[in-house]
Amino acid sequence: MNFNRTWILTAFATTFALGSHLSNPETTLAKEVRIYSGRHYNTDRRVFKKFFEKTGIKIRLIEATGISLIERLKREGSNSKADVILLVDAARISNAAKAGLLQSYRSKMLDREVPEEYRDPKGRWYALTRRVRVILANPSLVDVNKIRNYSDLSDPSLKGKVCLRKRNSPYNQSLVANQLVLRGELKTRAWLRGMIDNVSQPYFSGDIGITRAVAQGKCGIGIVNHYYVARMLAGVNGLKDKNLAKKVIVITPDPAHVNVSAGGLAKYAKNKKEAIQLLEYLASPVGSKGLAEPTFEHPLKGFNQSSEVKVFGSFRPDRVTISELGKFNKKAIKLMSISGWE
Repeated sequence: MNFNRTWILTAFATTFALGSHLSNPETTLAKEVRIYSGRHYNTDRRVFKKFFEKTGIKIRLIEATGISLIERLKREGSNSKADVILLVDAARISNAAKAGLLQSYRSKMLDREVPEEYRDPKGRWYALTRRVRVILANPSLVDVNKIRNYSDLSDPSLKGKVCLRKRNSPYNQSLVANQLVLRGELKTRAWLRGMIDNVSQPYFSGDIGITRAVAQGKCGIGIVNHYYVARMLAGVNGLKDKNLAKKVIVITPDPAHVNVSAGGLAKYAKNKKEAIQLLEYLASPVGSKGLAEPTFEHPLKGFNQSSEVKVFGSFRPDRVTISELGKFNKKAIKLMSISGWE
């Protein structure tokens, strides 16, 4: 079966979406699904191709940042062409649901394949892949045996050694929301104050920058999503980053904070039946693994089997649900601001 790809450039707001029309000329009358995706991974297209080959349902894909996609959906309103929304991070998918951009639906298959803690109680979205927020340490600068959990980054012995991503990172917002659920507001405030007091470097714009800084000894310790380190180890960013990643120690708290990428049915979906069929496929063992393996994420069930991820060891998720992370997002941002997290 042929796989033809036509790239479409769609400008909007201050960014642009890169649209991909995946089709077969012999099935021009086939049904289709239009995806707005905040997952900017070329490897996702392999999964969409397999879905097309399996079902004959064409895929029209627009990719952009999560914030840009949400603003586009709000602007388009009932004129939106989106059928499926794919976003990364609990806060983003939760905020899209709260903004009325997603519609509720029930699927026995999705309820079976997606663990309860990884889906919206109202059926507006379902997780597709998992990510673990891990701690990175430079063993020449810190005693890695004393680091067990996120709370340890507030220890006074780490003064001037902590590096953090900027406050606007949804991953860190969800981590703080996670701590609010587990530890309550008073303990979370104290943890934030202590950790921020230990920061000396300017706040970073990305997890890869933090990984490089820790490896180079500019920082002693930091917090990142596990797959960024795995990609560096795999040489995705080049030999230099691969060698840098080998210099850091990855510490996975037990239990660990787990975040997700997730998908939902757009409020004004025109191809609802086909959209649900796609989401069911993406959440299936085959689909979830197809999304997660090449990006070094974890599938919904089990673990990523690449050598780069396996070296980090397995993990045990904590009891916080993804919907709780979304619920506490606003309070998390407020406490981060109060604490001086820039």
